[in-house]
Amino acid sequence: MIDTEYTPPKVWKWNTENGGNWASINRPIAGATSEKELPVGKHPLQLYSLATPNGVKVTMMLEELLELGHKGAEYDAYLINIGDGDQFGSGFVDINPNSKIPALMDRSGDTPTRVFESGSILLYLAEKFGALLPTDPAKRVQCMNWLFWQMGSAPYLGGGFGHFYTYAPIKIEYCVDRFAMEVKRQLDVLDRHLADNRFMAGDEYTIADIAIWPWYGALVANRIYEAAEFLSTHEYEHVNRWEKEIGERPAAQRGKMVNRAWGELNEQLRERHDASDFELRTQDKLEPAED
Repeated sequence: MIDTEYTPPKVWKWNTENGGNWASINRPIAGATSEKELPVGKHPLQLYSLATPNGVKVTMMLEELLELGHKGAEYDAYLINIGDGDQFGSGFVDINPNSKIPALMDRSGDTPTRVFESGSILLYLAEKFGALLPTDPAKRVQCMNWLFWQMGSAPYLGGGFGHFYTYAPIKIEYCVDRFAMEVKRQLDVLDRHLADNRFMAGDEYTIADIAIWPWYGALVANRIYEAAEFLSTHEYEHVNRWEKEIGERPAAQRGKMVNRAWGELNEQLRERHDASDFELRTQDKLEPAED
């Protein structure tokens, strides 16, 4: 019998048994738990990530830059398995003290530059290569508005709705209902905006789209949480139109595969070091590799 009446204690204490599927990696302290160096590949840009929505943002961005002809955007991508606690290794914590994927090291200069937080990485790369960020001041502001909208809104989708609907060890009606309501409000915000705009910043595809699509595009397309029916995401006509258009971009299709370690084998590219890695992975459709 579950006690539905809960009175918070005067002093909170960590219950290590609480937290569901991700209890083993959730803790109230920061810092490294083990000494573990990160591998370094041949390219100046070194990405350490996983193909969650936040990770997909960066691989989509890098693939878009390469699609645009920016050869300096070639990168090595290494898998960080958050279920195994890789994000708490000393090498990763040195790049991102917050122990969250993705994390990027830019070794193109005299001194390596560490970049963490997915929105910061998108902005850093956009400014570094002069791409996917409007040059017109008014359009740039709109792009930044929506970039920061995503950074502030997605925690309600992932840590709120996604956790309580999919991962929580106990289904709590109030929590699911509260966050479902908020996510539907967010989808309505997007749908109303996209009714009058092809992309988030108007007619120009930008880092705002790249930030939002892996979360909200995946939600309406039922790629995360298997909640499309529950949330009636078919109602959001313009979000679905936008999701489909971006999903047809070759860079988006490649970006979804990088650092992916689940699903169909031909949809996975656990590490990425060269464009030819995608071609090799395509062969798995005919002859699946033995992992």
